[in-house]
Amino acid sequence: MKSFNIEKIRKDFPILNQDVNDNTFVYLDSAATTQKPISVLDSIEKYNKSSNANIHRGAYALSIRATEMYDSARKKVKDFINAPYVESIIFTKNTTEALNLVAFSYALENVSRGDEILVLISEHHSNILPWQMVARKNNAKLKYIYLNDDYTIDMKDFKSKVTENTKIVTVAHISNVLGTINPIKEIIDYAHEKGAITIIDGAQAAPHTQVDIKKLNPDFYVFSGHKMLGPMGIGVLYGRRELLEKMSPFLSGGDMIEYVEEQSSTFAELPHKFEAGTQNVEAAVGLKRAIEYLEDVGLENIKKHEMKLTEYALKKMKEIPYITIYGTEDIDKRSSVISFNIDDVHPHDVATILDSYGIAIRAGHHCAQPLMKYLKINSTCRASFYIYNTLEEVDIFIEGLKNVRKWLGYGS
Repeated sequence: MKSFNIEKIRKDFPILNQDVNDNTFVYLDSAATTQKPISVLDSIEKYNKSSNANIHRGAYALSIRATEMYDSARKKVKDFINAPYVESIIFTKNTTEALNLVAFSYALENVSRGDEILVLISEHHSNILPWQMVARKNNAKLKYIYLNDDYTIDMKDFKSKVTENTKIVTVAHISNVLGTINPIKEIIDYAHEKGAITIIDGAQAAPHTQVDIKKLNPDFYVFSGHKMLGPMGIGVLYGRRELLEKMSPFLSGGDMIEYVEEQSSTFAELPHKFEAGTQNVEAAVGLKRAIEYLEDVGLENIKKHEMKLTEYALKKMKEIPYITIYGTEDIDKRSSVISFNIDDVHPHDVATILDSYGIAIRAGHHCAQPLMKYLKINSTCRASFYIYNTLEEVDIFIEGLKNVRKWLGYGS
C-alpha cells in the first residue's frame, strides 16, 4: 500500500499557495475542474519546448517523437481503465464531445421509430441533450429513471422501464450533483440481459475510483482529463471495438482517412477514424502525467482520504439546523461531492459570501435542471473535495457556512 502524505501532496499544487480576499485560499470545486500538480504543468511545458510538432504526418524527429508521446498517452489511458484494446480508446476534447460522438455516430444509426432510450433523472445536461436530439430526429421515446427517497437510483423503477424496445441505457457512474455512486455493474448487466447497450458517464468517477472496463463491461464509457488533475481540452471515449468499427465518423477531415477520391472516401482504422484534424497533443501528454500522478499516490489512498473529509464535513454540516443536504447519508454509496442549501439564502449569495472568506464552491443548477425540477428546487450549493484538501479546510468551510446567515443579518 502506497503512503498518503497530504503535506507533500499540497506542495505539488502551487495554485493552492495563495490568498484570496485576504484569506487563505480553500478550493472546494474539484467536481467542476481539478487543479494541476507541478509535474503535469512541467510535462506540458517540456513538450512544447522540445517536442512540439504535428503528429502522424511527419518523417522528421520531432513529429515522430510527438506521435510516440501521443500514442503513449493512449496506452496509459487504456491501462488505467483496464480496457481490452488500445484501439478502443478515442481522444475527444471533453466528456460532452464523447457523449455526442456516441449519439451521432451510434444512436442516430441504430435507434428507430418507437425505440426507447433510458436516462437517469440526475444526469448532467451533456448526458440528456444528445438523447433528446436522437429521440426527436428518429421519433424514439426518451424515458427517465427516478430516485428513491434517499437520492439513490430506484432499481425497481429502472427494471420496470427496460422493455423490448429499450435500445440504450445511459447513466452516470457518479452523480455530479448528489454524489451518488450508482450500481453501474448491476445496471449494465441487466441492460445487456434485455438487449440494450450501455453508455456510462464516468466524468466524476475516473478521478476518484478504480474503473475496470473488463469487469464492468460497458459498451461505452466516457470521462475528461481536467477532472483528474489533467489539462482542459482532452476527454476519453472507450467503446467496444466491434461497435466502433461499425460506426460512421463523427467528424471528417485530415488524419482520419485511408484514401480520398473526388466523390468518395474510405476511412482510417480505429482509433484514428474518430480523431479528425490536428489533435491536442500537449493535453494528451498532460493527461498521461496526471494518470501517473494518481497511480503514484494510489487511487485507494485517494478514496480513503476523500471519504474521511466527506464524512467529517457531513457530520459538521448536519449540526447546523438551517442546512439541507441533498444526497444519501450512506457514506459507502456517495463520493466527495456535497450539495446543500442554506435556509432563506440563495445559493449564489452563499457562494459569494464564502468567496469573501477565500472559499471556492459552486452554486447553481450544475447542468442538471431536470434533477432540480424533480427535487422541487431551483439550485444548490456544491462543495467537492479531492486529493489536496484537508480537514483544516473543512473546518474553515464550516465556519464560513455558519457566518453566511450572520452576514445577511439573520443572526446565528
